[in-house]
Amino acid sequence: MSALFNLGDLLNRSRDPEKIALIDLSRPEGAREFSHAEIDDASRSVARGLVARGLQRGERVAILSANRVEFLTAYFGTMRAGLVSVPINYKFPDETVEYILRDADIKLVFADAERAASVPADIPVVTFGDSRADGFDALCDPGTFESIRPAKDEIAMFLYTSGSTGRPKGVPLTHAGHLWVVEVRIDPPPDADHRVLVAAPLYHMNGLAMCKLAVGAHLTIVLMPQFTATGYIEAIGRYGVTWLTSVPTMLAMVSREREALARTDLSSVRIARMGSAPVSQKLYDDLREIFPNALITNGYGTTEGGPACYGAHPDGIPQPGMSIGYPRPDCDARLVDGDNLDADQGVLQCRNPSVTPGYHNLPEKTAEVLSADGWYDTGDIMRRDENGFHYFVGRADDMFNCGGENIYPAEVEKMLEKHPDIEQACVVPVPDEIKGYKPSAFVVPVDGKELQEQTVKEFALANGPAYQHPRQVAFLPSLPLTGTNKIDRKALTERAAEAAKETV
Repeated sequence: MSALFNLGDLLNRSRDPEKIALIDLSRPEGAREFSHAEIDDASRSVARGLVARGLQRGERVAILSANRVEFLTAYFGTMRAGLVSVPINYKFPDETVEYILRDADIKLVFADAERAASVPADIPVVTFGDSRADGFDALCDPGTFESIRPAKDEIAMFLYTSGSTGRPKGVPLTHAGHLWVVEVRIDPPPDADHRVLVAAPLYHMNGLAMCKLAVGAHLTIVLMPQFTATGYIEAIGRYGVTWLTSVPTMLAMVSREREALARTDLSSVRIARMGSAPVSQKLYDDLREIFPNALITNGYGTTEGGPACYGAHPDGIPQPGMSIGYPRPDCDARLVDGDNLDADQGVLQCRNPSVTPGYHNLPEKTAEVLSADGWYDTGDIMRRDENGFHYFVGRADDMFNCGGENIYPAEVEKMLEKHPDIEQACVVPVPDEIKGYKPSAFVVPVDGKELQEQTVKEFALANGPAYQHPRQVAFLPSLPLTGTNKIDRKALTERAAEAAKETV
């Protein structure tokens, strides 16, 4: 049986407690360093403070803040106290934030000073960096605290998924399920000298899961308050970062900062791992050039299904660059195409300890994606090669039909990004009276290169089926991003529809 029992209590007490656990870059006056013992003590003091305020086991506490050390200690401390931590995307509009606070029945909110005003007046707020009587410093109560031992399937946290349409959905996740994630990701233990750069927001699974891995494995986290491409590059050089974790769009933006890359020593990087979105061959090739000492890998996970679905091949076959890996032996995975539950291409369904027990307050939506025997339908189309490796094809709900042909935008984007002068592409559907929908493309050219719309269309016709070629092409300096640093397809779809109307 594992020694870990509470997701908020991950300290490895057999290791040096004075080792640096976190370098916090959130303050303009300079970095703050915290040892593993200090993170542990601070998390414990949060738990004591919450219990002293009368919060009851199972009640929910939100975090509305940019990345900073207090975010993590509040997150860990809440769960240690037997409460449920609910990180919230602070980039949501105030009405969406309020919807989440009401939907989750939040009893208290931890917030940074910039976001505290977004909290409705009837919900208590504890502000980070506030030394007054109702601030974070006063809530923290140093001393001993025995972390709560959760019951089987007890909820540790909610993460709210933004989705492409409608209101965010609350995803409850258990202590046991996400302790399993920590354990499988630190077995075998990673090199003890790793310094992990986290710039993805901690309200998202990508950055949050990486921080838990780093604490559980006794590594050092370099934590940026938010992502900027030049800041990310500078942090690598200044702090000797060895491990990068990000969504692909972040590293695509990094790859365009040629001046900053040229003046920075990047030789320390040994792992560059991406997840949460598709990776293009061009980005993979660019990263191999930028980080010549690094293993470049592509991962996969979902909020509902967990971040540990894939791993190494059991026969030691190297993972192809564009693959997301081989299904883990302790994580059931199948590709479903209609009635075929073992297809070579189909929707990924997975079953493992970290799968959510179901959406909060949404039984009908839960029934759509979660079977009675625990299979979660991810909605992601995957392809399996001859060695069993899986490859991301596209979202089933992104797929659209053009004149009877199914188009997966990710496939068209990968094809367009093979053009040497195209840095990134995003393909969206535009309604058409005859075809149903037609593909429209937004393209980011390589710096210093100029492209014409006809050139892109001709390239698409020469390198893919005719029905896939974009009928409209627009050029942008960069693609818009959502709050989780993924491409904002909804915004681009609306923009393409408006452009189509103007040309009629």
